[in-house]
Amino acid sequence: MNVAKVLVYDLLFGQGVKCGGVWKALMTKHGPRLQAALARLKVKKKVSRNQDLLPTTGKPTEAQLPRYARVNTLKTTLEDTIDYLKREGFSYLGRASSLEDLRRLSGKNFLCDLHLPELLVFSPKTDLHTHFLYQAGHLILQDKASCLPAFLLKPPAGAHVLDACAAPGNKTSHLAALLGNKGKLFAFDLDAKRLSTMSTLLLRAGVTCHQLAHQDFLTVDPQDPRYSQVEYILLDPSCSGSGMLGRPAQEAEAGEEAGRLAALAGFQMRCVRHALRFPRLRRLTYSTCSVHAQENEEVVSACLQDNPGFRLVSLLPGWQERGHPPLHQCLRASPTQTLTHGFFVAMLERRPPGEVVEKEDGTNTLLPASVTSAPDSKGEEEAPHPSTPQTEAKKKRKRKRGKGKARVLAD
Repeated sequence: MNVAKVLVYDLLFGQGVKCGGVWKALMTKHGPRLQAALARLKVKKKVSRNQDLLPTTGKPTEAQLPRYARVNTLKTTLEDTIDYLKREGFSYLGRASSLEDLRRLSGKNFLCDLHLPELLVFSPKTDLHTHFLYQAGHLILQDKASCLPAFLLKPPAGAHVLDACAAPGNKTSHLAALLGNKGKLFAFDLDAKRLSTMSTLLLRAGVTCHQLAHQDFLTVDPQDPRYSQVEYILLDPSCSGSGMLGRPAQEAEAGEEAGRLAALAGFQMRCVRHALRFPRLRRLTYSTCSVHAQENEEVVSACLQDNPGFRLVSLLPGWQERGHPPLHQCLRASPTQTLTHGFFVAMLERRPPGEVVEKEDGTNTLLPASVTSAPDSKGEEEAPHPSTPQTEAKKKRKRKRGKGKARVLAD
């Protein structure tokens, strides 16, 4: 019975029945009847998409969330985009002042987001995939939570920026827009197919300051001269995806799920620690689309303990959902609290030289400048002063006096 359910799912919602033999023959025979039954059910429920058939729970479904579209400032302006949409029959209601404004959106009404100035918000049933502004790269369809890492990192024009796990490329195009296509944007991903798709997306978005590399970020040498001026890193590594609505839940035994999360958290910690090794790094945003603390706050806490030269930056004080205590500086996002997919963002910043740091036991310590400061542009350390005969003689006299004191104390 379980096999039959899996095969029916593959036939109706997946990529087709892949098996052979009796089971495939059975599915082929009854396939048209199953498809017809699915079509009748959607007509009865008055929905057009398969995901709209899912039962409504206490939290919003993907179909109930607002639709977000980021204005691509590499190709247009916010004002021109609003004017274009108004000429097409959309009604602009101004900038939102609360989440309630977003909840009340309906029909062809739209708003500017209350947190991100170049993000437009539409009613849940708005579909812009075939719209000219999307196809021409003027609008980027991107969930609000996914826009946060680049928006918060905010690299200045002309900066050198690194996108560690870049595909599919929406965050990369956002970084390029913030840079104004000035500076350098290094983007890495291990999946060649996703990287190819990303190249097409960046071309449509008008991005020209990027350098794509089919490479595992963990194999990138932080001491490579090409990255000697990288001051900003966006790190959005592979995660469980547990915050994404509309993604089929993966059933697994408790032990298997625990092992999977532990492996992901280990990989994420390696990525953060590797990113913090870049000598000129000033700020890093770490983000996931996971709801698990093991992939979020616990990763950040472990990496901060290993890297006392960095600290957390408090993000968007007015944001409603915060990181789990004590990491209140971080942001969380969820369908119920922020009307987005589930998400987590933290920003790590290099401490200024000589900053006093509070230890876990409550005592304070002064970090040496060598811990908090990036090396000079040549990556060279300051050489010690050479010894002279006079200084050597002084050292010998001090050692003799020290031995004399020790003998007196012993007597």
